[in-house]
Amino acid sequence: MNTLELLNLGSEKLKLNNITSHKLDSEILLSKVLRKKREFVLINLNRKISDNEEKKFNKLINRRSLKEPIAYILKKKEFWSKSFYVDKSTLIPRPETELMVEEIIKIYKDKSISIVDIGTGCGCILISLLSELKDSYGIGIDISNKAIKIAKKNALNHNIKGNIKFLTRSFTNLFNYNVDLVVSNPPYIVKKDIKNLDECIKNFEPKIALDGGKDGLDLIKKVIYKAREILKIKGILALELGNEQINKVSKILINNNFLIKHNIKDFGNNTRCVISILNSK
Repeated sequence: MNTLELLNLGSEKLKLNNITSHKLDSEILLSKVLRKKREFVLINLNRKISDNEEKKFNKLINRRSLKEPIAYILKKKEFWSKSFYVDKSTLIPRPETELMVEEIIKIYKDKSISIVDIGTGCGCILISLLSELKDSYGIGIDISNKAIKIAKKNALNHNIKGNIKFLTRSFTNLFNYNVDLVVSNPPYIVKKDIKNLDECIKNFEPKIALDGGKDGLDLIKKVIYKAREILKIKGILALELGNEQINKVSKILINNNFLIKHNIKDFGNNTRCVISILNSK
């Protein structure tokens, strides 16, 4: 069997399983098996495929057919033009989160700051910020020891060493900090709505990183309360949130002495992030 024939077989199987990106995914998975760039695969469609390569490819196609995200199969996801190691212990970084990173970098351009990243996951937010904000210092907090191990691995891979630290603990146990920036992408899905998420999310991504409780705001509220404790006066809280949560979250922020500075909309024109300034403790 040659490359073209195998690609077509893979694509057809994914299509039958309602994978909309079936053609692209087939190409990406064969690229992984062959350890070649996708472009190389596509200009060598007559290349003979070995039995072992075919077997490996079919195994990956079967995983994708079950709606397992490509990022988990490849064990990597691009974020802020960097490749981050990911597995089922962490959420997959989203392009929308890059919008928050971009705005923070604009605010703190050419400044050295201290950062706490609550629910750091694979570390993509904190590592991306520290790669741009030179001489800044950051701490990533996550309750998952597996997530922290991945974040440490990513920091090492991106040569972020002396100015970063990761802690396995609940962020509610953070005390005696006085930082410039708290950033967080907390769980914000309403518990009863998790069952309605795409299969690739609800069946594979960690529930602990999705479940925002009865109204989706449980963790968001706790992050706001903790940020008020550990931020400097005039420090910034950058918070990612779900669709249609901005009005409720804004009220909670204002009631906790935060001034709304900027709302960031995602590619679907939904408010995805709110940036606020702490006016007083």
